[in-house]
Amino acid sequence: MNQKLTRDQLAGMIDHTFLKAYATHQDLDKLCDEASTNHFAMVAINSSPVRYCKEKLSGTGVHVGAAISFPLGQTTIEAKAFETRKAIEDGADEIDYVLNIGELKMGNLSYIRKEMETIVGICREHHVICKVIFENCYLTSEEIQKAAEIAREVKPDFIKTSTGFGTSGAKVEDVRLMKETVGDLVKVKAAGGIRDLKTCLAMIEAGATRIGTSSGIEICRQLEEMEA
Repeated sequence: MNQKLTRDQLAGMIDHTFLKAYATHQDLDKLCDEASTNHFAMVAINSSPVRYCKEKLSGTGVHVGAAISFPLGQTTIEAKAFETRKAIEDGADEIDYVLNIGELKMGNLSYIRKEMETIVGICREHHVICKVIFENCYLTSEEIQKAAEIAREVKPDFIKTSTGFGTSGAKVEDVRLMKETVGDLVKVKAAGGIRDLKTCLAMIEAGATRIGTSSGIEICRQLEEMEA
């Protein structure tokens, strides 16, 4: 994979991430500058500073991605819908929302479907990319597959492995299961604990086409060293 993937191609798959509770304008300035300089796909931030980052990234081609009901997913569908609409109003190009993990674990698949249809519908209405975060560390393989089967029918743009705030992050076997379930109808984003090129390439090999990481600069540097 590393022989086929160029540095620019890899950078274009990376969502450059800063989702800490203590994010300041200084942190966000650094994030946006790095994303622009490295031509990353998106900055992944909480929903509050979307407008600020949108202005910072104007004209760069880098998307602003808002994390919704982050990181627990334990808000109502109505609250997630409101936050999604507000983030889009503020300039979000992409939405990453955390599904209701508890409802999924209780087998309430009709709830998960309604939630997904609601958020995906808002995003489609505004021509915004939608990603559904599963938080796989709390799920069984069967639960992951069931959520992916719903996604295969509802068709968000992406399903995503993790928030990065759970007990573990992306796993190759989970990415592979998610991709096998949705096929070419939905893309897969791997996020959480991806800090080096080897791990990143393993996720891509398993089927991920987006990588959420705060280590994108280092990952791209490692690829450049291999190409040198």
